[in-house]
Amino acid sequence: MTDEKYPIGKYTAPLSFTEEEMQKWIAEIAALPGQMRQAVVGLNYKQFDTPYRLGGWTIRQVIHHVADSHSNSLTRFKLALTEDNPTIKPYAEADWALLPDYKMPVAPSFQMIEGIHYRWVELMQALTDEQWSRTFFHPETQKSVTLKAALGLYAWHGLHHLGHIKLALGKV
Repeated sequence: MTDEKYPIGKYTAPLSFTEEEMQKWIAEIAALPGQMRQAVVGLNYKQFDTPYRLGGWTIRQVIHHVADSHSNSLTRFKLALTEDNPTIKPYAEADWALLPDYKMPVAPSFQMIEGIHYRWVELMQALTDEQWSRTFFHPETQKSVTLKAALGLYAWHGLHHLGHIKLALGKV
């Protein structure tokens, strides 16, 4: 039986990062917008309000969340590349999912996801080894995070939420 909260399993950070692994993660980030769009082709407005699990977000909320989350990640990458271990701003993602814009159609969030991912992938493909080792400080975990580690986490994050959409589609 699939764990509905973690349909692809919980994220486990690797101890080291290979070039092949990093290129795979960049490719996953590049492919995510199309995979998400393809997953919801043909859904009507009401079907987007199907939760992936009891008490979980709806397909609509998941798509809006990915737009917000990955927008924040691109900003965190840029901060890490231009400042010395900057402290990032966490946000209450569960509270954001209750805001009025999370009830609107998903088309604007898909536009955001496509644009953000295009720019993010372009940026990541140009990074040097030294740049991949740059960090930002996460005040909730009290840890500095390398861009390599953030790449792995966000590649997983996208597939994690794609898994949620696919779970919800089994309930539509």
